[in-house]
Amino acid sequence: MDLRNIAIIAHVDHGKTTLVDELLKQSGAFRQGEAVAERAMDSNDLERERGITILAKATSVEWKNTRVNIVDTPGHADFGGEVERILSMVDGVVLLVDAAEGPMPQTKFVTSKALALGLRPIVVLNKVDKPDAEPDRALDEVFDLFAALDADEDQLDFPHMYASGRSGWADADLDGPRKDLSALFDLIVNHVPAPRQQSRKGEDFQMLATTLAADPYLGRLLTGRVESGTLKTGANVQAISRTGEKLEQFRITKILAFRGLAQQPIDEAEAGDIVSIAGMSKATVADTISALAVETPLDAQPIDPPTITVTFGINDSPLAGRDGKKVQSRVIRDRLLKEAETNVAIRVTDTPGGEAFEVSGRGELQMGVLIENMRREGFELSISRPQVIFRDIDGQRHEPVEEVTIDVDDDHTGAVIEKLTGPRKGELIEMKPAGTGKTRIIAHVPSRGLIGYHGEFLTDTRGTGVLNRVFHGHTPHKGAIPGRRAGVLISMEDGTSVAYALFNLEDRGRMFIGAQEKVYQGMIIGEHSRDNDLEVNPLKGKKLTNVRASGKDDAVVLTTPIRLSLEEAIAYIDDDELVEVTPNDIRLRKRHLDPHERKRAARSAA
Repeated sequence: MDLRNIAIIAHVDHGKTTLVDELLKQSGAFRQGEAVAERAMDSNDLERERGITILAKATSVEWKNTRVNIVDTPGHADFGGEVERILSMVDGVVLLVDAAEGPMPQTKFVTSKALALGLRPIVVLNKVDKPDAEPDRALDEVFDLFAALDADEDQLDFPHMYASGRSGWADADLDGPRKDLSALFDLIVNHVPAPRQQSRKGEDFQMLATTLAADPYLGRLLTGRVESGTLKTGANVQAISRTGEKLEQFRITKILAFRGLAQQPIDEAEAGDIVSIAGMSKATVADTISALAVETPLDAQPIDPPTITVTFGINDSPLAGRDGKKVQSRVIRDRLLKEAETNVAIRVTDTPGGEAFEVSGRGELQMGVLIENMRREGFELSISRPQVIFRDIDGQRHEPVEEVTIDVDDDHTGAVIEKLTGPRKGELIEMKPAGTGKTRIIAHVPSRGLIGYHGEFLTDTRGTGVLNRVFHGHTPHKGAIPGRRAGVLISMEDGTSVAYALFNLEDRGRMFIGAQEKVYQGMIIGEHSRDNDLEVNPLKGKKLTNVRASGKDDAVVLTTPIRLSLEEAIAYIDDDELVEVTPNDIRLRKRHLDPHERKRAARSAA
């Protein structure tokens, strides 16, 4: 059977996973009457809740005697570690672009990786049936994007289609029949080249491991594309690291191929196919699995370095151990090392003392997803404010900069530009009308300046603005950037909060807690209306007397407290504060900085 290996690239919420659903249905991957969940490729609970793809996953469909392996890639740059590895397995890409929004930052990030590998794209303009769709403008913007990313002539001469993933059709013309996706299937088969590896079936077996998973019955599972030769179940192979070191020899216990949404065992894998293998104990991502006669590893795609670091520690608050069952530093360390093994974009290092661990990654969303998964597994943690990772280039200190793309109502552009280019040291790159009373702003802003900005942004734009960000590069250090302007309200007592006390404290600022909630000394219960911290007593009840007076018996009505999400809490805290994360609660508190932390905080402030 002929083979085609493709990846689907799209920005968050441009309809990528929905389109894959339709490709699976129309290719006959599901049997008649089979119950299939919407967005079937988003198998992770967090992916379904947030509507984003976090993990790269593969599937396959059959079309006219051709098997098409499809890889669903993450749309967010924080999970770019998945994207870079996965693109080395495919021979073509389908770039899905919202016909109303056009190419967005995450599209640019992944597309630049694909073009650099020489892959020829197919452009699909999705959601053309939306009332605000402008497919011609979006197509022009895609061409401009390719030109800006130094695409060659073959890549610029790309085929394009108009589609509606939710309705399940794609046509070469905007006024086409709009019946099904057969035109897209045919274009993929005719435009994407067959794997060049198929001509190397007679050579020694080699495969580059691109993703790592764990199976409770089979153990470690490495997924990749067979680069040469054939592999049979029971064969003896070896693992070679990127540096050429021979890690281990092992026997292949199982070969799994992607067939629809499931993986099925096969006896033999041939060059060009994407498969998962089991049997290894040490081999990991970027290692080469090969026949015993092979001496040199395959070239592995380099991974962009992490840009932020967060300190994970044990939860040592007075309420520790009441919700979670996994509270020891040893258990936390084992879980973080397990995550770093499967997610190469994350690095874990121990801090002096061994009670906390510095976890480096791509962004706040990636850290938030990791912490959310851990709290659902029963962990209790204390999390520090994210710090950017500086680099010394030619003896000069450099910091990471992100490209920020903002769609905002025309009335709010002044406030947004003032915040980005003023205290946050951003640089305005482009500003243009985006239609329907909106303006698109593109700016390069230091990562430090964007930590904690999203809440301010939503306030400045009355909740109507859309902000997207992607790593752009490194720039010379831009000097001090002011942090949060407001102080916090800190509990001075241990106990249970009282409605009467919180009602009297509302004049001091906005509350993060409601009545009848556990509090302790040092816990942050609200945001002060001024720039200094203030210790308050949320336990102070009404004094009872036998004297009746007007107004004494009025019911206390509290303003609804602000409930910070995990990402909002991590971005909100200052350097001398922590987020306490348990399976049921997210709390903020003050902390005492040890000398190591105090030095790092001073360096960050400078």
